[in-house]
Amino acid sequence: MLNKILIVFALIFSNNIINGQEKIAEIQFNETVIDYGIIENGEDGTKIFEFKNTGNAPLIFTRIFSSCGCTIPKKPEKPILPGQSGEIQVNYDTKRTGIFQKAITVKSNAKTPNVILRIKGEVLPEPEESEEDKELINN
Repeated sequence: MLNKILIVFALIFSNNIINGQEKIAEIQFNETVIDYGIIENGEDGTKIFEFKNTGNAPLIFTRIFSSCGCTIPKKPEKPILPGQSGEIQVNYDTKRTGIFQKAITVKSNAKTPNVILRIKGEVLPEPEESEEDKELINN
């Protein structure tokens, strides 16, 4: 009888140890908001969100999408191994004039499976041609 009790406790204890060593990916971003500041119309709208897998399992991105079609994120295609770093590239359409704030949703197998990244800034309007410039072009 005592042996059966010891075996039950041993099984419970070993199960707790195994569960305590569960393999989980964890994602840590260097920053979750990128401020473009004030930029010219048509300027390069590409920015990079850098991150690291601080977990003990490969990090796999299932989906990355933005709040509108003016922002295009690019997800890593290969798993990011524990301890490795990676990046998510975001391209904002800088032909759209005015102040902007956009959200990028990152879905993965990480301990926190959904992360929201944000970009913000202001795109200046295209400069208008002066009368002098128009005359030079026409001549």
